[in-house]
Amino acid sequence: QVQLVESGGGLVQAGGSLRLSCAASGRTFSYFAMGWFRQVPGKEREFVAAIGWRAGNTIYADSVKGRFTLSRDNAKNTVYLQMNSLKSEDTAVYYCAADSTYDGSRFNPGHWGQGTQVTVSS
Repeated sequence: QVQLVESGGGLVQAGGSLRLSCAASGRTFSYFAMGWFRQVPGKEREFVAAIGWRAGNTIYADSVKGRFTLSRDNAKNTVYLQMNSLKSEDTAVYYCAADSTYDGSRFNPGHWGQGTQVTVSS
């Protein structure tokens, strides 16, 4: 098992920036690909970004490409999602996730955090 705890969410104006963090504990963090999903009420959870266990094979949803940057620090068991040029449509609960089977193209996590709210005001 791996436990995931998100932080860094909050309220920001459109055009602003936020950095989400996800701290992992439990099984060896570096064995897992890490990523983020987001969800708004009434909609399905949406993939945002994922990164391989060696910080390679990073993929992004088209909706965030060029604005969001995903990185990881295996020494700190933490993954970061830097979100720039935020838009009102980025408002959602953001969930950190871990996947032990990631092949660089499909991210299918088996572990989830509790989520952190991001609200972008226009």
